[in-house]
Amino acid sequence: MCYIKKGIKRLICQIYRLLRNYTCTFRAEKFGDFLHNSKGGLGMIAIGADHGGYRLKEEIKKYFEENSIEYEDYGTYSEDRTDYPIYAKKVAEAMVNGSADKGILICRSGYGMTVVANKFKGVRAASVTSVAYAKAAKADDDINLLTLSGDNTTIKEAIEMINAWLETEFKGGRYKERLDMLEKIENENMK
Repeated sequence: MCYIKKGIKRLICQIYRLLRNYTCTFRAEKFGDFLHNSKGGLGMIAIGADHGGYRLKEEIKKYFEENSIEYEDYGTYSEDRTDYPIYAKKVAEAMVNGSADKGILICRSGYGMTVVANKFKGVRAASVTSVAYAKAAKADDDINLLTLSGDNTTIKEAIEMINAWLETEFKGGRYKERLDMLEKIENENMK
């Protein structure tokens, strides 16, 4: 029954997005307005992991469900050995095609996922290891995809970093100028 409800909820969101070009979400009152994107809704978070990040991903999903945070799981769905580029690609593609506004990827170190995700135009991924780095990544570089280490991050640390990243606002100003430079580089080199 839970899967049916989730499926219907996602279908309604997809239809609503298509009809209104609006991000449909269900507000998590506990977190307030900081989770809401510029279109007025809580942005969909795409989440993925390889076998090294599977356990942490599953714990993060529980937290999201307990707090009504909308997400889509792009795998992996077990601890069987697999390859991180598969899941980094799925999450980054979801962001590029508009199915998700933000992403979270987890592998053993977080670095492999970061490399793959940054191959996609418009995706700005950073591997973070502390709340301070999560805040700086968003404030200075408007990071829209967070990568975590499954080997070196507890669920408590992961939740703290994710919340810090979500609640931090991009500074704009000279930092926006830098992102404009980055976009120009992407346009020149990512055909």
